[in-house]
Amino acid sequence: MSHCWKCMRSLFQKSDLPYFATERSPLQTLLHRAKPKNSLKSFIIKRHATTIAGNTTAKNPGQKIVGWWLAGCSGMVVGAVVLGGVTRLTESGLSMVDWHLIKGMRPPSTQEEWENEFSKYKQFPEFRILNHEMTLKEFKFIWYMEYSHRMWGRLIGLAYLIPMGYFWKKGWLNKGLKIKCSVFGTLLVAQGLIGWFMVKSGLEERFGDGDVPRVSQYRLATHLGSAFLLYSGLLWTSLSQLLPLRTLEMRPTSHVLLRYYAYGVMGLVFVTALSGAFVAGLDAGLVYNSYPKMADRWIPTDLTAITPKWLNIFENPTTVQFDHRILGHLTLAAVTSLWYMVRKSKGTHSRMVLASNFMCGMVFVQVLLGVTTLLTYVPTPTAAMHQSGSLTLLSFTIWLAHELRRIPK
Repeated sequence: MSHCWKCMRSLFQKSDLPYFATERSPLQTLLHRAKPKNSLKSFIIKRHATTIAGNTTAKNPGQKIVGWWLAGCSGMVVGAVVLGGVTRLTESGLSMVDWHLIKGMRPPSTQEEWENEFSKYKQFPEFRILNHEMTLKEFKFIWYMEYSHRMWGRLIGLAYLIPMGYFWKKGWLNKGLKIKCSVFGTLLVAQGLIGWFMVKSGLEERFGDGDVPRVSQYRLATHLGSAFLLYSGLLWTSLSQLLPLRTLEMRPTSHVLLRYYAYGVMGLVFVTALSGAFVAGLDAGLVYNSYPKMADRWIPTDLTAITPKWLNIFENPTTVQFDHRILGHLTLAAVTSLWYMVRKSKGTHSRMVLASNFMCGMVFVQVLLGVTTLLTYVPTPTAAMHQSGSLTLLSFTIWLAHELRRIPK
């Protein structure tokens, strides 16, 4: 009986129409009705047919629309990160000293309203210590920079939440997508609250006459890290909706090894970018502007100047810059080795190779931008490109890791 079943099964697999086709030959109809008694065989056949059907038919007519919507939202998050970086580099982030969701959407329109806004700014440390000679015209520039960043965040909220409600009602979001989209929406709302929490740290009366008023580096890293996390989730999910699944013709062991290594590299890129937030928060890019050594030393003398020692990692500008350099070099080595592994692996496909090539090229561009930013004393255009480069590198790493994800059996 077992031998007969295998023969019939072989004939079925060689037939022209798949198991789930709407029109069947007489032999296929017979096989479809005469299911094997063995439950394991029945499960395997059913699973095989379901997998093929899922890969060849459109289960969700709005899948591509949802994918492009998520991709568009991830692109808007990139814009928010870039705009936020420029806002910080131009020292504009503390110009708006209050936060209102609706009221804050309308900028001052008369001279009197501008004077009132400027008067509120004068009450806080940044004006008294750093910008006490600032004119109203100069204030308008930094105010509009921060205003643009906040309004862009509100625009992302509208572009995300309104379509999500529509797609949810339309039935285009399955259970998994509903959970993911809810998490992304929560992150998006939290991002605005974290941003204001960060700004408040720069408005506190904790700065002396010799200090430079700035936001907490911890809150800045949290704000940037949550933006990167939101972007990563949106990008990964959009790729799952837009890119067709491709089977990898490689050994399972090699696939697993390569996949987990790609995940590790992706995490390293994320951590390196997060360490850059501490560099930005402490203006650590201005303490040692030489490369590859730091003031003619490989290891600077003030690396552990703060007590307790572990606090240097987060609050000593020298240590923060040193750590960022080390992480940058590690990222360069890890990305290059991952690219080499992909190139040498058998069974890869063209899309995976393309992602690895972009990733490898971008890591060298990013290192070059970092060194240039350091040697030129952190000019705004170069520093903004370096921050944007970290997000670009993360994007290519996510793309490659996505191509290596587990293939459904």
